[in-house]
Amino acid sequence: MVSATSPANSEQSIPVEGVGASAGGLEAFTELLSHLPIDTGMAFVLIQHLDPNQPSALSEIMARATSMPVSMAADGLTVAPNQVYVIPTNRVMTIAAGGLRLRPRHPNEVINRVVDIFFESLAQERGNQAIAIVLSGHGDDGTLGIEAIKAAGGITMAQTAASAQSGSMPHRAIATSQVDFVLAPEEMAQTLADIGSHPYLNRADLSDIVVTDTAEQDTFTTILNLLRSRTRVDFSQYKPTTLKRRMARRMALHNLES
Repeated sequence: MVSATSPANSEQSIPVEGVGASAGGLEAFTELLSHLPIDTGMAFVLIQHLDPNQPSALSEIMARATSMPVSMAADGLTVAPNQVYVIPTNRVMTIAAGGLRLRPRHPNEVINRVVDIFFESLAQERGNQAIAIVLSGHGDDGTLGIEAIKAAGGITMAQTAASAQSGSMPHRAIATSQVDFVLAPEEMAQTLADIGSHPYLNRADLSDIVVTDTAEQDTFTTILNLLRSRTRVDFSQYKPTTLKRRMARRMALHNLES
């Protein structure tokens, strides 16, 4: 077994889920939050394209969809487990050192890329503990961020075309071939509940993932031999830690612990 003991959750080690949307996002956000358990141990950050000239009621609306605390994001606010944070109007948001960072949108920023910007910062900040979801919306915001999250070892999801009011954003995300799950929002909620406690998502540092005994080393070798016979690539020359991280990620996607 590729094993990793999970430490106690703290603000610096919890998984953070970035959820991006545009047109039709309100319904998709509501569906997702209303089906989520309130004790996943994750922090949820909602990023939507908002009218820069209108105040947003998104946090108030989302507070009616879930029993988790829902807050309008503020600069320097530290993320905490089992809480929801909503981007304010006319702001660009990132995450660094465990806290949300806000800056005004520049008036010359014609193309709205608030989802990409947050996802890219989340990839750098949380690595394998980053989860990116692209929901209903116009355009292709989120595609670059999805790729960054996947490259960092995080988990990615996109909404199905059938369940989205506007399928452009999720369709573009899926077209990157970097999306792990294509699901309706209520199905995303169940998947997150299933994998949220997996050690892969609850460890900020995977450098000490080890094969813990001789039998498990034999299993690891067997896996490499199977890969060599199927792909004609000898992975035994790759760094063992990298291979074990990849295996641990696949185990998390399938909710397997051994």
